[in-house]
Amino acid sequence: MFSKLLIAARGEIAVRIIRACREMGISTVAVYSQADQPSLHVSLADEAVCVGPPPGKDSYLNMSNIVSAALITGAEAVHPGCGFLAENASFAELCQACGLVWVGPSPRAMEEMGNKARAREIAEDAGIPTIPGTKGAISGESDALKFAKRHGYPLGIKAAAGGGGKGIRVVLTDDDLLPSLQAAQTEAQAAFGDSSVYLEKWLESPRHIEVQVLGDEHGTVLHLGERQCSVQSRNQKLLEEAPFAGLPGDLRARIAESAVKVARAAGYSNAGTVEFLMDRQGGYYFMEMNTRIQVEHPVTEAITGLDLVKLQIAVAAGEPMPLQQSEVRFLGHAIECRINAADPDRNFAPCPGPVGSLRLPGGLGVRIDTHLYAGYEIPPYYDSLVAKLITWGQDRDEAIARMLRSLDELQVGDRKTTIPLHRRILNSPRFRANDVSTSFLETLQ
Repeated sequence: MFSKLLIAARGEIAVRIIRACREMGISTVAVYSQADQPSLHVSLADEAVCVGPPPGKDSYLNMSNIVSAALITGAEAVHPGCGFLAENASFAELCQACGLVWVGPSPRAMEEMGNKARAREIAEDAGIPTIPGTKGAISGESDALKFAKRHGYPLGIKAAAGGGGKGIRVVLTDDDLLPSLQAAQTEAQAAFGDSSVYLEKWLESPRHIEVQVLGDEHGTVLHLGERQCSVQSRNQKLLEEAPFAGLPGDLRARIAESAVKVARAAGYSNAGTVEFLMDRQGGYYFMEMNTRIQVEHPVTEAITGLDLVKLQIAVAAGEPMPLQQSEVRFLGHAIECRINAADPDRNFAPCPGPVGSLRLPGGLGVRIDTHLYAGYEIPPYYDSLVAKLITWGQDRDEAIARMLRSLDELQVGDRKTTIPLHRRILNSPRFRANDVSTSFLETLQ
């Protein structure tokens, strides 16, 4: 096992990893920008190194500075968390070339599954259902017009190297096709440094379901159940649940088996998430694979009792999986609300600034992952996620009731947050009836 690990992340996920390392007896090195010097992850880590000025591109995306921080502090491994460089194969390769262990999948698996077009091909070759789409990235406008003529509308244009809901356009008519294609390519280039896109048939109001997988370097690949992630705004998840309530057992088993097949086909080790879209008839289709720990991993931890970050670190150290598929147990229901310092009434405009007072919820079945503290000032340079509130219950109704109670207790000074929106979602009759899809928020009263 490692004696020292560097965390190439900030915010609540950095705090989460530090806590896991502390329990494992591993010393931690935090990296931070000049704006994040007062951040909680900096004070909790055993050591901390400033890697650049406030903008992420100059600090948390500065590969050479982060690797240098690992080497000068004697770290043996790098955990990328989620976001920033977490799915950057070049960064993983750089770490390994410098003698550092990468806490994640191999660079090759990251490259293959990180490219959505290539990931589709791998899934198709493994016999997994996929949404009708182009075979790889399209070469130009003529390919887009041919696809539209063959499959009709609506169709989706997606960045091949995309993630986080960026580089996506939904096209409804011929007139919108070429302008949308150009816009998607421009956004993809700006976000990922790669303008390539692919096309697929757009499912209207599907459900978004994902399966947590975990593999080791000895050939074992497990699934840790599915999560329901359909409540979204602009392709950004707001709320996640585990398990997917009401999913027939045979369908649940097929989806989980498909996720494991995809991971095996990619030669995957460490933690990852295989994502699917499901139509109202119960048909499910591979969408993508995220080659990192997910923001919503705590709901899986809540129903399995497993610490995914500890398992990630152990697998990266070469240890075999400590359990078999038959030993994975699922108990109860868990919900996670992503608390953002943002104003839903102003198109989720970020609301950085001083937190002032802070009141956190607690009690049986309540967990909150956050880097906030009273007097902290939320910087304007990064994602607006400031906390993840997770509740567990014996069943879905108890988890919802516990979440509503916890949201009432949570106070983040005078910052605008998504807390009121979460209350509306949880109190919605459609949500209570589990009648949700990716278009749920559009019809929320």
